[in-house]
Order: sequence, then structure tokens, then C-alpha cells
Amino acid sequence: MRVLAVTHGPSVGPEIFSDVIAEDGHELVEWEIATRGAPPVGFDAVLVFGGDQNVGEEIEHPWLHEEYMALGTWAGDGTPLLAVCLGAQTLAHALGAPVRKVGTQLAGFYATELTDEGVADPVLGVLPRRFESFNANHYWFEVPAEATELATGPVPQAFRAGERAWAVQFHPEIRRDQVLEWFREDPDLPRQVEEIAAELDEKLPAWQEHGRALCRAFLAAASR
Repeated sequence: MRVLAVTHGPSVGPEIFSDVIAEDGHELVEWEIATRGAPPVGFDAVLVFGGDQNVGEEIEHPWLHEEYMALGTWAGDGTPLLAVCLGAQTLAHALGAPVRKVGTQLAGFYATELTDEGVADPVLGVLPRRFESFNANHYWFEVPAEATELATGPVPQAFRAGERAWAVQFHPEIRRDQVLEWFREDPDLPRQVEEIAAELDEKLPAWQEHGRALCRAFLAAASR
């Protein structure tokens, strides 16, 4: 398969997902929408990752309009789609759901639980019923009216729109240095970077195994 990865900056790429895609013999093309504009068409599956931009900042980032249009098209035509963090929020917005600012920024691992629909889902269902997921976000999405909620936590954590579009608020793709770069640049971080680094050292290896499994399950679902 040819897989498109839509990114929003240099430190928010596919990370361990790129490893899985290569291992499974697929082709990955990265497209930074903030600098290159509307994403290309003709791919077998699409990944959309995070960023420090937000829904509602279209004046500062006019390319968000192009992202909303692309996401609506992919979700509508059945293109296999997995959207992460900002990508999940822009997908929710494209599908008509509100995206709101959280009271206190989420930064670290949080208790997360699959819904019954999540347990049965071909992608999210590879995760345990209860797990700790890594969040790094100032905003959160409401589940779109026509979508199915797949996981819950301190904010809604995952949904599926139709049969082939998935969104997750958490970050299943991360590497340690990448995350610490995010937080060193964040003036509003509610925790010490050293505290987050220690938490990553303890929990990241197991979390990356979940991320690899999630990516592989998405690729399997996309190939059907």
C-alpha cells in the first residue's frame, strides 16, 4: 500500500509508525500541510498527526481549511484514515463536532478505557480494555454525532466515523526525545519536564508496543 502521512511540523511525524509501515512492506510519503498546502490524492491509506496549532486558529493557519476539506473527503469516500491528536480534532471539526480547550493541559499518561464498541473494533480492539495512554494536548474533541465512541479517559479518547476513519486523542506513535522536545518548548506545561521524562522511562516501552500493534491493525484494516 501507499500510505500518506500528513504532518504539521518537524517534530510531529510518524515516528514508530514509520518503522511498522516499512517492516510490513508499505510505502510511506510524508506531507507537511502547513508548508506544502493541500495534501495529494491517490493513496491507499492516510495518517494525520499532531501539532501545536488548534481548531479555531484558521486566521493564523489558513491551511486548516484545506485540512478540514481533505478530512471530510477521506471520511466520506471511505479512504482508510487514522487521525492522531490534532488530526483527531480536525477530523471531529470536519464532521461537525465541537473542539474545546481543556481546563488544564494534559501532559503524560492517563487512565483510558475502551468502550464495548472499542473492544469489538478491528483497530482499537487490539489494545487492552483498560490501559494508560500518553496525552499531550490543550484541546479535546467531542465525538461527532454520526461516529462511534471507542475509548474514554480524562477527555474523549477515540472514535470511528463510518467503517474506515479512526481518531485517537492519545499519541500511539511517540518516541522519547520527540516528546521531551515538545515539552521543553511549551511555556504552559503543568508538570516539570524531568517528571515527564521519568514517567516515559518507566512506561514508554510498553506503550510503544501498543502503538505498534495499533498501527499494524490499522494497516490490516486498510488493506481489506
